[in-house]
Amino acid sequence: MAENGKPAVEERPRILLVDDEDGFRNTMRKRLSARGYDVLDINNGEDAIKMVRHEDPEVVILDQKMPDMDGLQTLRELKKIRPEVQIIMLTGYGGIESAREAGQHDIFAYLQKPTPIDEMIEKIEAARREYRYAMQRQEIPHIEKPTFKNWLMGVQGRRPGIIILGALLFALMYFMPATDRLVELVSAEKGGPRDELIMGYSEYRSLEEGEVPAEYYAKTAKLKYKTKDELILKTARKAKIMIGVLIVAALFWATGAVPIGVAALLVGVLMYWFGVLPPSGVTSAYATDSVFFIFGVLAMSAAISKTGLDRRIGILLLKPSTSLKRMCLIFAPMVAVTASFLSEHAIIAFIAPVLMMVYMGAVRGGGIAKDKALVVMMLLTLNYACNVGGPGSPAAGGRNVIMIGFLKDYGINVTFGQWVMYGLPFVPVMAFVVGLHWYLWGRNKTTIRELNVSAAVKRESDKIGKMTGDEYKTAVVLILLIIAWSALSGIFGMGGPVILALVALNILGILRWKDIAGIHWEVVFLYAAASAMGYGLAVTGAAMWIADIFVNALPAVMTSSGVGLSIAVSAFVGILTNFMSDGAAVASIGPVVIPMATMAEASPVMVGLATSFASSFAHAMVIGTPNNAIIYALAKDYETGEQLITIQDFFKHGAIIMVLSLLVLWFWVILGYWQLLPFPA
Repeated sequence: MAENGKPAVEERPRILLVDDEDGFRNTMRKRLSARGYDVLDINNGEDAIKMVRHEDPEVVILDQKMPDMDGLQTLRELKKIRPEVQIIMLTGYGGIESAREAGQHDIFAYLQKPTPIDEMIEKIEAARREYRYAMQRQEIPHIEKPTFKNWLMGVQGRRPGIIILGALLFALMYFMPATDRLVELVSAEKGGPRDELIMGYSEYRSLEEGEVPAEYYAKTAKLKYKTKDELILKTARKAKIMIGVLIVAALFWATGAVPIGVAALLVGVLMYWFGVLPPSGVTSAYATDSVFFIFGVLAMSAAISKTGLDRRIGILLLKPSTSLKRMCLIFAPMVAVTASFLSEHAIIAFIAPVLMMVYMGAVRGGGIAKDKALVVMMLLTLNYACNVGGPGSPAAGGRNVIMIGFLKDYGINVTFGQWVMYGLPFVPVMAFVVGLHWYLWGRNKTTIRELNVSAAVKRESDKIGKMTGDEYKTAVVLILLIIAWSALSGIFGMGGPVILALVALNILGILRWKDIAGIHWEVVFLYAAASAMGYGLAVTGAAMWIADIFVNALPAVMTSSGVGLSIAVSAFVGILTNFMSDGAAVASIGPVVIPMATMAEASPVMVGLATSFASSFAHAMVIGTPNNAIIYALAKDYETGEQLITIQDFFKHGAIIMVLSLLVLWFWVILGYWQLLPFPA
């Protein structure tokens, strides 16, 4: 925008003027054109509909009283074909009744002729801002200048240049010949002379004696083959395809080349189209327990927010947060330690809506449209604090249980108390570092500098009065759900209990189907695609190949001691876990590094725990952990629908937090207090 409220000339925002009075229309067109607008004008509703379909104006200035098709009829038709377009209604026959009648429809503003030009400009610019928000709600990309460069670079949700690059990279992986090492890995027999090569295969324990990964994969994918050599080459090709899928998905999710839900569906399309798994295999890979968990948590969050119970929970957990500084430096360590023993995903789901409520109240109270730095600071402090609670105890996540199982395969039993001894001291220190990062980053970037989060939550809670019957019912269901997650997840998983809780809330009359249908389904599909991709990488042997390349690239100094191997492996896993589930990362790397630790005469426990701890550092990608996915889903402006925290925000800030997490792990844990603790050899 230029000065004096005029739009920049090079933007030439397009306005459609619809009025049957030729003199008024011609005069208004000239005055708006002089102010920098690209003005289209028409004298009837029928032609206005055609113009909107083909010319895509941002704002329509529409006369209410016209012959044949009047303004209200035209308005209804325009909204059917372009719901995002903003309508400013004009009439020379105004009055209270006309305003009331027009106000029943989806209209941005109502102005009476004659309207001063400055007032008209003010309304047009406000309507243009609302048009952007409507575009976001409708997921319609907007490119300011239609040059080839701008088209190629695109906008969030449609970046043709990145799409072309992704297609080229996928084609490169597809047509590249399989390496000898990949062929060797998928053809090594369990129990054979090269058995140690495939100990990193995720399904190693399911292999029969003498069976090779290619044969196991053939049973899973129902591959047809004539000879074993043909099968091995087919399996190697599928592994390369999955690497290509990983590259394309990571590229599209990181850059926003297509909407995240579309990228999530693309993963399944590629896996199906190129025969990585049969149709039933692709659908089952998408419909995992973790996906049902994500879906259930988002729906449960809607129920908690609907009843007002989130405000009560917020009062308890956010009580110390009397300022942004205290929220970062005191609340973050507290919530991180809590996340070590309770479901970190549930904590995110309960507190994030409360913080969004505080944020929306703060910007409305401050008289501003938004404060992006504030919402990023608040929600990502919570998110990353919960992420780094993962190493605190075996109860913090399935990845920890997977690692305990691997160590047990080698005759090493790690008790709950031992894990806490090795891992819990990391959690509050790392959470304090997370909070300090956000405080130093955000203290001078936020528009709202002083915010008593605790008091804001209490005010919001006071508005709704004492607890209702629905709140008590929801609280009981919530408590039972947390107990089920803590005590029964090994039997029923994490998804089963939360689905049961949703059914219970519906029977109790609290959660209705429209509440469930209104959740952010793109996030559910996003995590489903990550689960399917992780499974495809694991079962084809692609993940084993990636791990093998990494391990063989390590210098001897990094593999000759437990410290060196722990540092190297944690760096690799910390990066890898951003692109596949934490459990899949541990499942792929754990069996490789434990034998390496044994050969290096180092403690497998040290190396195994370092591997598992680093799988909690999935900070940079939305798909890295359910925590990220839930935060992304909830970080939307309630009024405009604008996505307040973007994929790019996760990548930019998450990369920094990941580096800080690795540094704390290396210097505070591996080179620090672990040197004082006993480790089994």
